[in-house]
Amino acid sequence: MIYVFLANGFEEVEALAPVDLLRRAGKEVQTVGVNGDVIKGSHGINVQADITIDKISLGSELEMIVLPGGMPGTLNLEKSEAVRIAVDFCNEREIPIGAICAAPSILGHMGLLQGREAICYMGFEKELTGATISKHSVVKDGHIVTAQGAGVAVAFGLKLAEIFVGKEKAEALSAGICYPEH
Repeated sequence: MIYVFLANGFEEVEALAPVDLLRRAGKEVQTVGVNGDVIKGSHGINVQADITIDKISLGSELEMIVLPGGMPGTLNLEKSEAVRIAVDFCNEREIPIGAICAAPSILGHMGLLQGREAICYMGFEKELTGATISKHSVVKDGHIVTAQGAGVAVAFGLKLAEIFVGKEKAEALSAGICYPEH
């Protein structure tokens, strides 16, 4: 199971592009409403979450978590004790964690980027405590994948899918959606 956490003020493209691409790759993905079952994105789009945060299961079936950015979505994710517990659970077991835009700041504040290469939305670099700031728009370092922002949400989703289906199948997925950089 892959959980994509949605908090009020999340960046819609950064959440839904990875959900779509991971599902196309054959993965079971659930959107998780941190603030209820209907979450309002940063651009006023309401999304019906598959489950609410009280229904998540942190166990052997958990394969990845994804933290979309956006404001104040990132701040609302970071305020959630349940989100922080899920991040810790994944980090301790080296279960993949994806974070895009401002959301890598959550990982930085938790000390999880120390000695890693990471990227985030411009202006949030100082929040990536201990990280080497990448020159790439999407970067995977160990079990953590970070990305710059909405403009690279598809590339981010493809990188997350690649973890499960491999580079060749991710490239086929990329070609199938007519993504220009496959």
